[in-house]
Amino acid sequence: MRYWDASALVPLVLVEDTTAYLERLAEQATIVTWWLSDVEIASAIERRSREGRLESDGRTQALSTLAALAITWTEITGMSAVRERAYRLLATHALRATDAVQLAAALPRTSSGADLQRSAHSGQERVGFASDGYSATVVRITMSQSGTVTFRFQRCMRRGS
Repeated sequence: MRYWDASALVPLVLVEDTTAYLERLAEQATIVTWWLSDVEIASAIERRSREGRLESDGRTQALSTLAALAITWTEITGMSAVRERAYRLLATHALRATDAVQLAAALPRTSSGADLQRSAHSGQERVGFASDGYSATVVRITMSQSGTVTFRFQRCMRRGS
């Protein structure tokens, strides 16, 4: 099971430089994402359509692909626990609000709230992505058998940047 934010899911419905790589990752594990990811992805589709970077047929295909993809992923729906974790992350890390919420959604469930539809298991890893269009931060979150959560951050630059 891997956690994906919308910026990592968009290339699964719209062709981008990272599409092939992310398709391979998607085949390896169940996608876990938060309950608004489909809205964020639809926003990306519609924005490209309005900007003339996506024709009508491409828009229709992307929305169809999104609908098919969305029924396969596991959604995080218990947002009150996610909100509390986001507050704690903001207090201890230099994060933007949306990044804190995405990271909080990716964290394994805690005793204070069972917000994942599937429980966290030791050795389980989730991967989240944050992107500003030129670079991306990949966050790998692993929970040990003792319950210790480890974060690994990796900054990736977009080709040509």
